[in-house]
Amino acid sequence: MWYEILPSLSILWVCLVAPGVCTIQIHKLINGGKEKRIARVPWQWYLMERDRRVSGTGYYSDSKGLENIH
Repeated sequence: MWYEILPSLSILWVCLVAPGVCTIQIHKLINGGKEKRIARVPWQWYLMERDRRVSGTGYYSDSKGLENIH
């Protein structure tokens, strides 16, 4: 019957989806509740470097408010 495929289909689904979900959760845990940022174009890299410089800590994930901009 058609329902005999469900156990193997669920195992396949877990094996394909679990690594992506776990990676996102680990990045949120490490980066203070934010997902990891990826710079795919030079403008995004520029923004990440700006955030790193403005944060005062050297990490782009430590966002501070306008009080750190001189």
